[in-house]
Amino acid sequence: MILTYLGYLFVSVGVIFLFLGALGIYRMPDIFTRLQAGTKASTIGALGTIIGVGLLQPEWFWKTLIIAVFFAISNPISSHALGRGSYKSGHKPFMNDPNGIDTYSEVPIVEEDEI
Repeated sequence: MILTYLGYLFVSVGVIFLFLGALGIYRMPDIFTRLQAGTKASTIGALGTIIGVGLLQPEWFWKTLIIAVFFAISNPISSHALGRGSYKSGHKPFMNDPNGIDTYSEVPIVEEDEI
C-alpha cells in the first residue's frame, strides 16, 4: 500500500519536472539555455517517473533502476555533446549585455586529430 502511494508521488513529481522542462525549452532564448533547462528537468523528471513505475510494479523495480542509472549517465553527456557541437558550428550564447564576454571562446579548441 505504501509503495503504491510512493510510486504515484514519484510519477507525479516526475511529470511535473518534465512539464517544467518543456516550458523551459519553450521560454529560453538560445540553444544553450534550452539545453540546460531541458536536460536538468528531463533528467529529474524521467528518473522520478521511471523509479515511480518501479515502485508501482515491484517485479519491474530492478529493471527500472538499471534504466534510470543509464539515463542519469547518458542524458547529461549527450547534452554536453550537443552544446559543444552547437558552439563549434557557430552558435553563440545569447547575452543581454552587448559587451558581454564569451569566456569559452578564449579557450583553445583542440581538434580531435591532434589528440
